[in-house]
Amino acid sequence: MLAASANAQAPASGSAPPFPSRQIRFVVPFAAGGTIDIIGRLLAPSMGKVLGQQIVVEDRPGGGTVIATELVARAPADAHVILLMGPSYTINLFARKLPYDTERDFAGIARLAANPLLFSVHPSLPARSMKELVTLAKTKPGELTYATASPTGFQRLAAEQFKLLSKIDIVNVPYQGGGPATIAVMGGHTTINFGNVSEAAPYVAAGRLRAIAVTSLTRSDVMKDVPTVHESGYPGYEATNWFGAVTRVGAPKSSIDRLSAEFARALDTPEVKSGLTRAGLVNAYLNAGQYEEYLRQQFRANEKTVKATGMRME
Repeated sequence: MLAASANAQAPASGSAPPFPSRQIRFVVPFAAGGTIDIIGRLLAPSMGKVLGQQIVVEDRPGGGTVIATELVARAPADAHVILLMGPSYTINLFARKLPYDTERDFAGIARLAANPLLFSVHPSLPARSMKELVTLAKTKPGELTYATASPTGFQRLAAEQFKLLSKIDIVNVPYQGGGPATIAVMGGHTTINFGNVSEAAPYVAAGRLRAIAVTSLTRSDVMKDVPTVHESGYPGYEATNWFGAVTRVGAPKSSIDRLSAEFARALDTPEVKSGLTRAGLVNAYLNAGQYEEYLRQQFRANEKTVKATGMRME
């Protein structure tokens, strides 16, 4: 992906073969119903029509995103197998041992979308604000639990940062995606849901979850009545989740550039725009070159944060 991957993307000799030449797979490292799954299913029909090939969205949860990522790392280097991923991709290599080299084995295609995270709780919990939630946590150190989509993903990292800031002791319970994590809180298996706005918003609207605060510096368009963590007594706190696409390094640059351009076009179609809005997502497109630079920055920033929080999964 990075400096080492730039040369590897070019074909060895002659021109690249026609692209795409067969079915394209969007591999999602989380369970169905999560934000990345939603993004993939929004984009697949539009892109498939333009590219002239069917695009299949394939959910491969497990291993804290490792199962899906390794599948793409071992796929042919021709850009037909694409990993749809989020910040955990830039966190895992500093928090655990991996069967691939994240910084060298993949090539960035595009950053796609972003959304804030949300602190929410079961309606029975006696906390209606960030202040009340923190106070409750301090009276019960180590007793309250919070659900996340994976053990070492962005949600976990952002929660650990907030724990340091607020000086509370809450325990992480990881799941295999945002959907299962949200369901666990509604079922009373965990205390707090710390996940994407897009996954929790329908259940907040239905009264099955109580929204406490969003993690962006400004309020979410789909939850305008919910305050930010920043305005709830923790100025400057911000955690915005982003989502993108990578493929195995070695894929022809022309194929990657074609995909990047088609992602941009699809994100700008009325159907995808309205779908993103309904899910609480915003278009956060970066082309392949811009995304490579963004990923470099994320790797270095997350390396420092993982070391500071001591987050680790053996």
